[in-house]
Amino acid sequence: MDIRYAIHPDHMKRLDTQEIRNHFLMEGLFEKDEMNMVYSHIDRIIVGGVCPPDRELELKVTKELGVDFFLQRREIGIINIGSKGIVSVDGNEYVLEKKECLYIGMGSKEVTFKSSDRNNPAKFYFNSTPAHFAHPIVKLSINDAQKLHLGAPEKANERTIYQFIHPKVLNSCQLVMGMTVLKPGSMWNTMPCHSHDRRMEVYLYFDLPDDSVVFHLSGEPRETRHIVVRNEQAVISPSWSIHSGVGTSNYTFIWGMAGENQTFTDMDEVPMSELK
Repeated sequence: MDIRYAIHPDHMKRLDTQEIRNHFLMEGLFEKDEMNMVYSHIDRIIVGGVCPPDRELELKVTKELGVDFFLQRREIGIINIGSKGIVSVDGNEYVLEKKECLYIGMGSKEVTFKSSDRNNPAKFYFNSTPAHFAHPIVKLSINDAQKLHLGAPEKANERTIYQFIHPKVLNSCQLVMGMTVLKPGSMWNTMPCHSHDRRMEVYLYFDLPDDSVVFHLSGEPRETRHIVVRNEQAVISPSWSIHSGVGTSNYTFIWGMAGENQTFTDMDEVPMSELK
């Protein structure tokens, strides 16, 4: 478990490129037959990646959680970004194709991950947040998500938002999670940008060509910083920070939020004239 501590906005102003990457960027999430997790003290979210071609991997508790099993006081959202795989929850199997989601509520004791084809492994990405109530397990295909079509071709930000773990789709304690797919020719996400001081957010960028990058924007609106992000890397965004980005091609990203509320539209819009 990689531990990341909370950062004050004044602290971020003094960080160099590598220090910013060390605090906010998550690399190597999908190493084969490993379970990689990052525990952020920002709203105590856990971000993880599992790529199990050769063996079934179990979601195990670590000392940082101080409980008997991982989901004793947590909920989790899982989205598969690889080939078909299987998540088992207390003996019940859930098959996840690429871009399908599984929500597991608090109290489930045994969670394991495996691929259906070792030559084409699954890649399970997850966000886990503290929980106070045991909501039911729900599997969602992309057709089950609530869809929002935003942006325009002339602004290079035409995209579809798929809300998987969202109050209008299913019940969760605090986790909100979904996926945004940019159309070919569109590279900008979440621009004009915003922040939401009530919720932190994590982005995972994927379906990005090997020779492409995303310039992820963060920091306060008048003190912006950028982080160069590559395929299947994730970025932590504190609640006081903007979160936006532009790629050298179109891409897809998964967003997950934790914090004070689950109101997707609770955003503090930032006028373009204020960005520096």
